[in-house]
Amino acid sequence: MKGSPPPHPYLVLLLAILMPGGGHVLAGQPQRGFGFALFTLILAAISWHTTTPEHSFIGRAALGLFVWAISIPDAYRLARTQYEFWQRGRA
Repeated sequence: MKGSPPPHPYLVLLLAILMPGGGHVLAGQPQRGFGFALFTLILAAISWHTTTPEHSFIGRAALGLFVWAISIPDAYRLARTQYEFWQRGRA
């Protein structure tokens, strides 16, 4: 993998924490990132409408937050792999 370096894995991790799917987009996997973002929104909406107002925000959006939580280490792993391959290609 010659050429410009991929984004640093910690930057991808930060963006993944701040925005669902954002880390994947930065790491060069926009379809995967948009998929995570879409499913985060859809499942958050489903869980929001199937719970009662007595539940906390976390409880009402639990399904979407679960998908978002899964996407964070996935984006970091992807970026870390790309970064390691790039560094080995430079040596």
